Amino acid sequence: MDFLLECLGFPPSTDLAALAARVRSEGETVALRGPKGEHRRLALPGGLEVRLDREEGAEHDSLWPYYESPRRLRVALESLRSLPDSPFDVLLSGRANPPLPEDPWREGTGDEYALVTYLCDARRLPRNLPRGHVLALSLAGFALDVSYVGPNLGPQSRYLRDEPGGSTLLPLLGSDKPGGCMELSLVVRAIHHFENPVTHEPIERIEADAPGRPLDLFLSRWQLEGSGLQAPRPGGRIEGAFLFNGRIAGGLPVPARRR
Repeated sequence: MDFLLECLGFPPSTDLAALAARVRSEGETVALRGPKGEHRRLALPGGLEVRLDREEGAEHDSLWPYYESPRRLRVALESLRSLPDSPFDVLLSGRANPPLPEDPWREGTGDEYALVTYLCDARRLPRNLPRGHVLALSLAGFALDVSYVGPNLGPQSRYLRDEPGGSTLLPLLGSDKPGGCMELSLVVRAIHHFENPVTHEPIERIEADAPGRPLDLFLSRWQLEGSGLQAPRPGGRIEGAFLFNGRIAGGLPVPARRR
């Protein structure tokens, strides 16, 4: 996921070995990542982080972006898949915004959609979590490939909508597709600006108008420039493939008390 660091203001020319050394020297230990290997985090402004993982026996560091979102998205579990190369992560598939449990008719709000995401705190999950169990997740999406940035109903939009607020969220499925990735077409609600203190490059957190509640997205300005795309603006639309990761923010079963 090294190239995703562009979403946090690290240019393609970044010396990744030097960055890894900085995370080791200035960063902190990441909780819930296990006793084996190296797991460090370097905090950036606005809840952003660069995380370093190096599993025991691995030959290379893994650097990836992370955002500690204050939002909580309700997700009904459909499946969990462990990752052999990253034992402290899990790939979750589920449905966002499921009907509320206190609803006697279990009526949906129309905001439900399929979701796939990585979770970095797999150690918190019980061994047998039933399908349909609702978790609260804190997560964010990082752009793999942005295909459209422009007017809400622009002619180049892949998912042209009759309604200005229309949205599309589709998991990318298949053996040839990367896990934890979503194809999105969403309207930009707001843009929040930060600066990367390491590179002094700007960072933008895109608040996108997803069903139920907004999603936080991060884009690479270098990918936009290379694709001839304009910068996003509030009220405009973004489309492309995004990798999601995050953590469990609530909804875990309460362990039974020992007598």
